[in-house]
Amino acid sequence: MKAEQIAALNAAFLQFKDEHKGEIGKMKTQLDAIETFLARSQFPGGGTPSKDNAAVNEYRSEFLAYLRRGGNEAALKGLQVKAELSTLEDPSGGFMVVPEMESSIDRVLAASSAMRRVANVKTITTGEYKRLISQGGCESGWVTEKQSRDETDTPTLAEIAINAKELFANPKTTQTLLDDASYDVSGWLEDEITTAFSEQEGTAFINGNGVAQPKGINAYDKVANASYTWGKVGYIAGGHATLLNNVDKIFDLYHSLKPAYRQEAVWVMNDNTFSTIRKLKDGEGNYLWRPGLSDGEPATLLGKPVEIDEAVDDIGANKFPLWFGNFKRGYLIADRKGVYVLRDPYSQKPYVFFYTTKRVGGGIIMYEAIKCLKIATS
Repeated sequence: MKAEQIAALNAAFLQFKDEHKGEIGKMKTQLDAIETFLARSQFPGGGTPSKDNAAVNEYRSEFLAYLRRGGNEAALKGLQVKAELSTLEDPSGGFMVVPEMESSIDRVLAASSAMRRVANVKTITTGEYKRLISQGGCESGWVTEKQSRDETDTPTLAEIAINAKELFANPKTTQTLLDDASYDVSGWLEDEITTAFSEQEGTAFINGNGVAQPKGINAYDKVANASYTWGKVGYIAGGHATLLNNVDKIFDLYHSLKPAYRQEAVWVMNDNTFSTIRKLKDGEGNYLWRPGLSDGEPATLLGKPVEIDEAVDDIGANKFPLWFGNFKRGYLIADRKGVYVLRDPYSQKPYVFFYTTKRVGGGIIMYEAIKCLKIATS
């Protein structure tokens, strides 16, 4: 952090304390929390995981002590720098979770979220990911040796921006349990965080509004595929308000995706829809669905893997229960580096809260790589 940034931050905090000097005694912990929030919001954390196992082990030991009793916060911050868990420009009031725990959280999230398995996942070090996408439009032509060359159209570029949104969990336990615990406290915290985060993320990557959450695939404007334009998701209309019984529409959805995207395409649906589709047959009486050839391999539909995500619509009037696309090229999940924990033993005694935050964004980056089936209204 630069000297002028430190001076500005201190001046702002001192002004705040001066304006509330009559309440200092009553609000000590609240003021500390406000100072922490100001530091964190202006200078978000970064850094790289350490390769120094001794330093990491030392930090892990202090981190577990911090979870149990609060520990020495100044010493823990120093160990963060020593273990390269944060940089000298990271005065965050929270503490980055030890690398093994953070990696484990990410690993379990990937296993439990269909979209994390099929989408393009990147780790970013800022709050926003930007990318230029070619919309095509370049032309070419044939000429003879001496024929003049006219100007051709230039490809059109579109800028895609994915902003990281804040996701939080706030598990609690009693101080007595922490004092007497013979179990792995960090493992317990990891399980709590993973459960909370996976449920929230799974819903957001499908239905998130893009405001305080990632923007889900179902939140984008949709248009009949014959009228597809950039910025919208093309759909194939089919089915009845309460049925999905037209096999031809599934074939139409398959072929609505350009061959260039079909090679790595997958189907995404919830389990109720999957149950319906498993019973569909082609004109020769063969089931469209095929089980995985070995344990752990996904089932397939028309030769493409099937992923189950319970956040996807059920079959119903005007709903979109079936998605088909190359999500590696079509949808990006941007993880802002770092998971933070703020230990709070004050808000609701005798409980100790572990306010844990992570920032993640999501959105479509290639609209023509994702298609869906729309059920009729009647």
